[in-house]
Amino acid sequence: MVACLLGFLWAFSSTAQESKSCRTVRFVEIGWTDIAVTTKVTERILHALGYETEERFLSLPATYATLSMGDADVFLGYWQPSMVPDIKPYIESGTVEIVRVNLKEAKYTLAVPQFIYDEGLKSFNDIARFSDKLAYTIYGVEPGNDGNRVILSIIEKGAYGLRDFHLVESSEQAMLSEVEARIAMRQPIVFLGWEPHPMNRRFKIAYLSGGDDFFGPHYGRATVSTNVRKGYLQQCANVGRLLQNLEFSLDMENEIMKNILYRSQEPEKAVEDWLQANRSSLDRWFDGVKTWNGKSGLIAMQASLSR
Repeated sequence: MVACLLGFLWAFSSTAQESKSCRTVRFVEIGWTDIAVTTKVTERILHALGYETEERFLSLPATYATLSMGDADVFLGYWQPSMVPDIKPYIESGTVEIVRVNLKEAKYTLAVPQFIYDEGLKSFNDIARFSDKLAYTIYGVEPGNDGNRVILSIIEKGAYGLRDFHLVESSEQAMLSEVEARIAMRQPIVFLGWEPHPMNRRFKIAYLSGGDDFFGPHYGRATVSTNVRKGYLQQCANVGRLLQNLEFSLDMENEIMKNILYRSQEPEKAVEDWLQANRSSLDRWFDGVKTWNGKSGLIAMQASLSR
């Protein structure tokens, strides 16, 4: 009886008209292409459902501060375990919530070109032996990033004999441009690598073993989850239902990112092409999801793809 009542209440809350404040969904991004892809996909769906969206580009620390203050609603890029220290105080205070894992089998750790891996740079413990060739340098992404913080922690602690190394902080695009140039000249480089990302297909690279204490086991195996501000799932139950349904795949994200980064498609066009080609896989995302005015969400989405 209780289970039936709870099911009824959920069905009622998710189909009832949300407050006007829920009509605009405010997303936060941190400048990574994979998070840009999942955000654009979610925005495209929301537009088909009659919602409006906004985006703010912030550093990772600012992202969680903004969510905790209620100045943003959704962040689709919580990487675990590397971001655990960033989110922990907000989870403990209850100001930021974890909705669900939206991507499995991700990875995040240090990588090198295949040619230097074949020469013996296969683990974190090997990096110091190649210090001169690497110019005592590891390349990261944007300042404030969780991966950069992990690298800085390794250097500060002198782990793996890397106390004399320094970190170059730039951006995803700048780092990968450096990787591409170094590979073309067969010059070694150690850099932050992750999956999903088309770098794994574009370049011949290998991930380093032995970084379990800092990036986690199994070559930095990770999950990516959805975060929301406190109470958002209850306040905006229909959008909340969509967020609870959304789960992405490595193939999906890699394909869309490839078209953005290496085929010069605008993100909106790359997302639209993927959705058009994968209509049959959308059904699971729309279970119990309605449009802003209470109609079938799936029918509205399919209709928007037929225009």
